[in-house]
Amino acid sequence: MSATAQPTPSSPARQGLAALTLGAIGVVYGDIGTSPLYTLAEVFGPATGLRPDAASIVGAVSALFWALMLVVTLKYVLLILRADNRGEGGGLALTALATEAVQGRPQLRQGLLLLGVFGATLFYGDSVITPAVSVIGAMEGLKVFSPQLEAWVVPLSLVVLVGLFVVQRHGTHAVGRVFGPVIVLWFAVLAVTGALAIAQTPGVLAALNPLHAYEFLSTRGSHLLPVLGALVLALTGAEALYADMGHFGAKPIRLAWCGLVLPALALNYLGQGALLMRDPGAIDNPFYRLFPQSLVLPAILLATAAAVIASQAVISGAYSMTKQAIQLGFLPRLPIRNTSAAEAGQIYIGAVNWALLAGVIGAVLLFRSSSSLAGAYGIAVTLTMAITTVLTYFVVRHRWGLPAWVAWGATAFFLLLDLLLVAGCAVKFLDGGWFPLVLGLSIFLLMSTWARGRTELRQALQSEGLALEPFLESLCTDAGQARVPRTAVYPVANPDLVPQALLHNLKHYQALHERNLLLTVRFDHGPWVAPAERLQLQPLAPGFWRATLSYGFMEQPDVPRDLAGCAALGLAIEPAETSFFLSRETVVPKSGMAHWREALFAALSRNAGSAADYFRLPDNAVVELGTRVQL
Repeated sequence: MSATAQPTPSSPARQGLAALTLGAIGVVYGDIGTSPLYTLAEVFGPATGLRPDAASIVGAVSALFWALMLVVTLKYVLLILRADNRGEGGGLALTALATEAVQGRPQLRQGLLLLGVFGATLFYGDSVITPAVSVIGAMEGLKVFSPQLEAWVVPLSLVVLVGLFVVQRHGTHAVGRVFGPVIVLWFAVLAVTGALAIAQTPGVLAALNPLHAYEFLSTRGSHLLPVLGALVLALTGAEALYADMGHFGAKPIRLAWCGLVLPALALNYLGQGALLMRDPGAIDNPFYRLFPQSLVLPAILLATAAAVIASQAVISGAYSMTKQAIQLGFLPRLPIRNTSAAEAGQIYIGAVNWALLAGVIGAVLLFRSSSSLAGAYGIAVTLTMAITTVLTYFVVRHRWGLPAWVAWGATAFFLLLDLLLVAGCAVKFLDGGWFPLVLGLSIFLLMSTWARGRTELRQALQSEGLALEPFLESLCTDAGQARVPRTAVYPVANPDLVPQALLHNLKHYQALHERNLLLTVRFDHGPWVAPAERLQLQPLAPGFWRATLSYGFMEQPDVPRDLAGCAALGLAIEPAETSFFLSRETVVPKSGMAHWREALFAALSRNAGSAADYFRLPDNAVVELGTRVQL
């Protein structure tokens, strides 16, 4: 079913450009905005073999600046933000666009779908590493303030992180109002401290010449890949520009980047380079060394606030990604709670929250420093970037219809950059890069198992089910069939089969309801479905109707609310006289998939959230009837 964009309560059409730009600064750019805390120190870390002499400093800062220009500005801001899926962005939205563009090639479509889902799972690795590295990187300023406080870095980081995840269930709408101003202040401090350092050593401005970046990288030899792996740290958070497009719109995100974020980051990296040219000994922490000793503690507090905001963005993103995956059929239902009556996108998923907290605590205790965490950072991010480039090709070539040489040329250029960055991060695999990759692969295995299992389950039910049409014909010829004066709603995945719950009703109670509604809920590959396209109603036989409710992958289903629209189509449904009959399948592993995958799917099925809760069915009107299904 086609779908058109539906404005949400937070739709860009309803808010001013200035407010949206401020919000984008606070939410979108927290991750990339905290990169100066540790990036340049890692470029000159032990793994790269670089010495902080003047030529290397200018070359490294030049490489950082031009990486921001090519990857973030050119690829994401100018190109990727144009891949608009009815107002939404992000990995799954892009996957939907790419698969729609190749609908006539089912094998390629399935391959792109799996590729996009794998890219989405890598986001969960980022959601674990980002809070850990951002908060611990901010707290490491305590060592600059007083070396005796070094032992407190990890404990205080854990306190901040645990507090951050504990407050998630209360919602972030109140805190969200201060995100923008705090991050604006953060970027202003980055710009001012960087500019003051540049004023003392203006020679660092030579780094704006791209030839210095080329010379720096081309002469690295065997150390090129470790250097590239460190440079990636300046780009983490670039995917957030696209992922959050639906919340703010492309224009505010572009304005925020070009008007504040890019200049502030460039000035700060140049400023850190200027400081190192004057004092190579500041390489232990060039960010905090930009501040006078009296301002280090306020800088730590501001950096911690910025790190918390950066963490909040990826945590909220993990909730949204999970919700989309559930509605696209890649995860079992989980309880989802809206934390704001005004903002449709503000949700809380407890299982995701506590799983992320466990992962973050494990990462902090395992790696214990921003330098060690930097080794774990990057592989998931760069692989996601490469997947985004591949998917964008199919949008550019097959959806936008641009010439092949344009699509191939742009894809080859950006994919080469992405693969170089992937290779640079791959050398850190044994130093921690395995962590987010293993996490992402585990989630991909879980998601692909669930999707495959649901397909097998539907096939098993179809092979054992009764065709609807002859069943209804037989009922029509049975004039003596007892009828109960109420409405029965039977949710069913396959609208051509008789619902198992209906068969149970007939078997056990020998009666039918006067009005029987066979309901199918579909989730569109688009983010929103227009209200006019939400409900379809079709009469089938005396006392029987088929209803189809369609939702986008960004929407929260509300079946009772939307079934009220049946009245306008000739079927009045009185809530007090309506019962919802659900069929709950108990999976019995048999032979369809590998045994361990069958067992995993069966376990996921047993622990899946209630369909009644997920579709917001009234508790006092739901009847569940069980069915055992062998796979």
